[in-house]
Amino acid sequence: MSRTPTLIILAGGASSRMWPLREKSLLCFGPEPLLLSQLRTYESLGFSDVVIVGSPNNEADIHSLIDTLKDRIRIRFAVQAEPKGMGDALLRAAEVLPPDTGAVYINQVHDIVDERLHSDMLNMYRSNPDTTYLAGKEMEDYFPGGYLIIDQTGMISGIMEKPGPDKRPSKYVSMVVHIHSSAQHLFDAIRAEYAKDIPSDDHYERAMDALMKMQPYRMVGYSGQWSALKYPWHVLDVMETFLQRIKGQNIAPSAFIAPTATISGDVFIGENAKIFPGAAVVGPAYIGAGTIVGNNALVRHSMVLDKCNVGFTTEVARSYVGAGSQMHACRVLDSVFANNVNFSAGCTTANLRIDRGNVKSTIKGTRMDSGRDKLGAIIGANAFLGVDVMTMPGVKIGERAQVGPGTHLLEDIKDGVRVYVKQQIEIVEP
Repeated sequence: MSRTPTLIILAGGASSRMWPLREKSLLCFGPEPLLLSQLRTYESLGFSDVVIVGSPNNEADIHSLIDTLKDRIRIRFAVQAEPKGMGDALLRAAEVLPPDTGAVYINQVHDIVDERLHSDMLNMYRSNPDTTYLAGKEMEDYFPGGYLIIDQTGMISGIMEKPGPDKRPSKYVSMVVHIHSSAQHLFDAIRAEYAKDIPSDDHYERAMDALMKMQPYRMVGYSGQWSALKYPWHVLDVMETFLQRIKGQNIAPSAFIAPTATISGDVFIGENAKIFPGAAVVGPAYIGAGTIVGNNALVRHSMVLDKCNVGFTTEVARSYVGAGSQMHACRVLDSVFANNVNFSAGCTTANLRIDRGNVKSTIKGTRMDSGRDKLGAIIGANAFLGVDVMTMPGVKIGERAQVGPGTHLLEDIKDGVRVYVKQQIEIVEP
């Protein structure tokens, strides 16, 4: 039987589209960062040799994470100094791999799929290790990605990028879940594309197209759940995936649940959390260690990480709340908070347009359809919102921003700025 391929996890690249959130691989969807939870999944599937391709921005953090697994998995780290695409990232991985490396399994850390897909990929590879395998996500509706060109037996002859709804060669979208039978053939093909000096960053895709003409490529079909972090609102999609993994009520022994509190549905409540009288936690929901859900507060279909305060009468619905965030008598709806956000009394995230259309948000100067008919605010780490602040649907607030009381935010706020409404107080003597 062929040994398990070397795993290459792509965890670098630019995260500018995720602003005001930072490193995708370090976001927590439960008690630990996404990269670490993904590594644990790969370990359970039998991977023992891993290369992580990161960036200068996350190198130190990733090194501290992988130290916890170094006794069980051999992990090498490669740095992609600039976000020059997948081809360049893979060549950085090649620099730390031995020349006799056989097959490689390429994944992106921010793609979350069912374990079954990885098992199917490995089983197919072991049945015929001379073939390269690409995962294809079955899509009934049009998806703006690359579509696999396949024959009736599942053999791949090419990938058509964004063909449009009426020109799809198949219903299978290419995912970055690839097993290449020969690492050296792949790396050589990528280097050959760079030698052509073509001004684009699709060297990996062009290399695969060239290799398809010389060796067999087969699709492994997949119809399960696929969540990916590309834009900040996608945090809610990934959160949903992790919430669906909670089964039953998992309440830590050290947690305090008041007799008059209500816990219903699939719920995780961490160590030393406190659910006060009259509060309700409605699953699926995740309450982190040391978090307080105050009197008459409601948390439903949400993830509230460690050491947060969900204060008196606060509602958190369908939202992701980062560690250390503070909320009091407010409404957090369909929103994403990074760590240590202060959301003062009376604050509300508006989540629904008057015309009930999809909420748009500005990404790098371009207005984009989020694809969500309900979307509140995306708030960066250490932002402080004063009492009675209201945010309109899809507004993003930068890290360390300060918003004065009574302000209604209609547009994005940059990192580190202070925004407030000037008031003119007139006192009229009787």
